[in-house]
Amino acid sequence: MTPRAAALVLGLVVAHLLLRVALGLGNGAPDLFLLAVLLGSRHMTPRSGAVLGFAVGLLEDAFSVSSFGATIFALTTLGAAGAQSRYFFVGKSMSFLVSYLALGKWLRDLLSWLVSDPATRRAFGDYLLFESPLLALYTSVVGTVIALLVLRRSGRA
Repeated sequence: MTPRAAALVLGLVVAHLLLRVALGLGNGAPDLFLLAVLLGSRHMTPRSGAVLGFAVGLLEDAFSVSSFGATIFALTTLGAAGAQSRYFFVGKSMSFLVSYLALGKWLRDLLSWLVSDPATRRAFGDYLLFESPLLALYTSVVGTVIALLVLRRSGRA
């Protein structure tokens, strides 16, 4: 991982905590933990990406009172898959970056929903077919802007 990518991951983790926990914005703020895992894992091996996803998922689940472990599972899986994606998709295509981040957000929500406690999860249609795609679009736009601003000189966004 390049120093610029490591600084981006650390900055996104700190910004997520500031926006969601310290300022109390909740879902009004983009999912910067997910962006840290998806953008950081593109610069890592699959094992390192899974470790990054596990660490960030554990940090997020530490603030969760229900379904502990669902985020750990989702981010660990996406960290390993994100690192593996660099072998299949090479280059700096903006369309790839937008779709990669949007699909990553939707998959995170799907994986978390699947393994969470049925008593605490929301309805499938409302959450995964309506709310989650809108959040995925929001997260992908924010993530693309951040990646283009921070990683544009490193050769891999």
